[in-house]
Amino acid sequence: MTAARFDETYYRRYYADAKTRVHDAGQIAHLALAVTEMIAWYGGSLESVLDIGAGAGRWRDWFGKHRPKSKYRSTEVSDYACATFGHEQRDIATWRARERFDLIVCQGVLPYLGDEAAAAAIENIAAMSRGFLYVEAITRRDFDEICDQAKTDGDVHLRRATWYRAHLSRHFVNVGCGLYYASRGPLRFYELERA
Repeated sequence: MTAARFDETYYRRYYADAKTRVHDAGQIAHLALAVTEMIAWYGGSLESVLDIGAGAGRWRDWFGKHRPKSKYRSTEVSDYACATFGHEQRDIATWRARERFDLIVCQGVLPYLGDEAAAAAIENIAAMSRGFLYVEAITRRDFDEICDQAKTDGDVHLRRATWYRAHLSRHFVNVGCGLYYASRGPLRFYELERA
């Protein structure tokens, strides 16, 4: 994954243009509310949040408005996004913070990484997680059967869901809807809450 790929043209197409953007701010607001309410339901903390591949900063904006007391850190590999939206420039395949986070958001990042880099990214995420992970990663089946291909970048690594599940299950419990919880954490989940 090269930072140059995610330039102004990329951001205009997938974030700004209403005809081709993947999600708008309202959709991300619904998602952020759902994720944070599920974490509250499970009894999780939201003192610290890490957003990996933060894009246009829509999660950050939502947290700034609705949960301003949460310590929020946003990272991106893109030179353009870092300069435009104010993220730290980091590559999750090679970077690991010393601190741990209550929530890590990794939306749409892993498919851009090759297998080795994506596996390393998951290891780095696991090392930084003390709580929840929200992950969105389209699979081959998603791209073929669900995604609006006019609004989805298909120039990614389209893996099977089993690949992601195998790597994530080493460190996380799947609690559904893209939400995972660090296996070493203190919370426990009913059997039917676990995917």
